[in-house]
Amino acid sequence: MLLQQWTRREFLRTAGAGVVGMTWLGRLAWGQATASVPGERPPNIVVILADDLGYAELGCQGCEDIPTPHIDSIASGGVRFTQGYVTCPVCAPTRAGLLTGRYQQRFGFETNPGPEAYADKSFGLPPEQPTLAERLKPLGYATGMVGKWHVGYRPELTPPRRGFDEFFGFLSGAHNYLPGGRRSDLRRGMDAVADEKEYLTDAFGREAVAFIEKNKARPFFLYLPFNAVHSPLEAADRYLRRVEGIKDATRRTYAAMTVAMDDAVGRVLESLRKEGMEENTLVFFLSDNGGPTPQTTSSNKPLRGHKGQVWGGGIRVPFMVQWKGRLPAGKAFTEPVASLDIVPTVLAAVGSPAKADDNLDGVDLLPFLGGRKPGRPHDVLYWRFHTRQAIRSGDWKLVKEQGQDRWELYNLAEDIGESKDLAEKMPEKVRELEKAWQEWNAQLQAPRWIRQDARTEGRGATTRPATRQGADVERRFRQMDRNGDGKLSRDEVDRPALFRRLDQNGDGEVTMDEARKAAMRAVEGIIIENSLMSKQYRTKMAGVLTARAVKEALRL
Repeated sequence: MLLQQWTRREFLRTAGAGVVGMTWLGRLAWGQATASVPGERPPNIVVILADDLGYAELGCQGCEDIPTPHIDSIASGGVRFTQGYVTCPVCAPTRAGLLTGRYQQRFGFETNPGPEAYADKSFGLPPEQPTLAERLKPLGYATGMVGKWHVGYRPELTPPRRGFDEFFGFLSGAHNYLPGGRRSDLRRGMDAVADEKEYLTDAFGREAVAFIEKNKARPFFLYLPFNAVHSPLEAADRYLRRVEGIKDATRRTYAAMTVAMDDAVGRVLESLRKEGMEENTLVFFLSDNGGPTPQTTSSNKPLRGHKGQVWGGGIRVPFMVQWKGRLPAGKAFTEPVASLDIVPTVLAAVGSPAKADDNLDGVDLLPFLGGRKPGRPHDVLYWRFHTRQAIRSGDWKLVKEQGQDRWELYNLAEDIGESKDLAEKMPEKVRELEKAWQEWNAQLQAPRWIRQDARTEGRGATTRPATRQGADVERRFRQMDRNGDGKLSRDEVDRPALFRRLDQNGDGEVTMDEARKAAMRAVEGIIIENSLMSKQYRTKMAGVLTARAVKEALRL
């Protein structure tokens, strides 16, 4: 029982509060761990989000080659969800659903925007959809965000205008980690930060701890969405040394980035302990989607698929919660839950439960986690990501991936890897689930934008000057040129296939001129391969060194 998780100190303190204490005890006994009783400080809230972390990439999830003791401690000190889901297999839509507690397709937020320079003008989380910060701030909470935003670029859609008192991070979808190279602007509030000297994941850990220490005198909400372990794959030497036994260079860098994130999480948890707030802080940790295995090695085993897909590997993620003294410790919760559940669970925990007219799709998990409410929090979960569609009802999952003209049916209790399609054997079950999915789909809005980049001919798409992109190549070249000799060696590139593409004359060194030419070849290849481009647009793009080309050439 939830009550059995109390410490003696907590029991005496609460019991000594007389009638107030009895009310609090009664609520806890029913698994309603709220802090709305007069005289009790409401709990602090910390939501930690990893980026592109694979299902199998934590020690508590079975990973053997990357040490993650601090993140694992959240699972051992709380509850680990073995069937935790997000609402989309890519970054931005998942964040929109997590922050609002609603399926993001209900308000047209269906896909990523593409690079900030090309994003559709309508991109962003609509103001009429309140964020968790906007719900907590009127309740007296200090609100802070550190990390990657990715749900709005216009000033009125940025963190300082969406309920966060403090913001340190960036607005776009990706950012370099090492000092000196930036793919988007780092900000404090709305002011640019030009002098950050730390490895970015370290800087985010530093800022998170500073927020906790600054606001320890009152309840606070800290939203900590790391960009780790999203590309570009960049790691500081001190983290690389800790995983030097991993032979594959890409895997080694990815592992070092994961270790850095784990250290940053450890700093946050240690700060809560040091300030005596560990037992009055509700901590969530999860990933925004599955790992992009082909790009980063991030494993989703034993699930099928990866980031961008609605098979399990794209939408089923590491997910855990800790509230010491209030929730069980070391428990594995085996029923399906969703990132949508964070908002209603937090609102219940702080004593301001969601109302019917909030129209939330998530569920308050506290009664289920406390053992006072049996069954599954969700009978059905749904996904729509353009042509990718899925529904999970009980143990049954119906899924249609991109390019498929028929539904596939799986029993996840018997086939976690979605390898045995039962659609032909069970047509009635397919019709039943398809009907349910269509009924849900009829409630949704059409996407308010499509992803835009330099290849896209559509609303909001623009091109960037060649001079700007040339500067991007030069900046990245200098960053890789560790010894400053104006040439890149095999060790400095550290990616054999990329080195071969760049080293045009085969002399064992890459010059700046060779790097520029490689980027130009990537542009030409993009233009030629995209048969959907109109003649006018191909002409417009000819000779332009795009951000996509730089990425293709130097794998930024």
